[in-house]
Amino acid sequence: MLKTVVCVSGGGTNLQAILDALDNGSITNVKIEAVISNNAGAKALQRAESRGIPGILMTPKAYPDRESFNAAFTEEMCRLAPDLIVLAGFLVKIPEEMVCRFDGRIINIHPSLIPSFCGVGYYGLKVHEKALERGVKVTGATVHFVNEGMDEGPIIAQKAVAVEEDDTPESLQRRVMEQAEWVLLPQAINAIANGKIRVKDGKVRCVCRMEET
Repeated sequence: MLKTVVCVSGGGTNLQAILDALDNGSITNVKIEAVISNNAGAKALQRAESRGIPGILMTPKAYPDRESFNAAFTEEMCRLAPDLIVLAGFLVKIPEEMVCRFDGRIINIHPSLIPSFCGVGYYGLKVHEKALERGVKVTGATVHFVNEGMDEGPIIAQKAVAVEEDDTPESLQRRVMEQAEWVLLPQAINAIANGKIRVKDGKVRCVCRMEET
């Protein structure tokens, strides 16, 4: 059973997709040990509580400086000792020490087709605003392993989503979530839990084909 910790900053729709996949059997061999958020008002913590999953608040605002927060965050994660850490809309940079300690065991979902619209400053609705400003016809989502860089880790899977002429950032964000994020992330977790995906020497190995829905 893959002990998993999910980190979320906001509403937790990707967390809900994971929980739904656990319920319907799309994800097997996984147990969510805890949900961590940097936001006390995050709906994700309510989602966790409703399922009897421990919710943990870890916010930089509670510490005198970022170094202190990074040390406390890493210590808490080591206490939980997960097999997999899932960043499901988590807007806090993962400390380098944590990346090293959990090398090959941290994955992230990003709402674009990396390497487009990623890196510093590209998160949440801002990604879709920039995609529309650029005039792209296709966008999507990417699940990738996390390394010391920002959205630079090895790619696990991507799914394309068409951009429509009358799209707003909000409508595009919703379509990317529904058609890509909520599909790819549960698939990736299930594949990792069942030994179909791993990262070695900075490269994704044994990649299974993500099924279309």
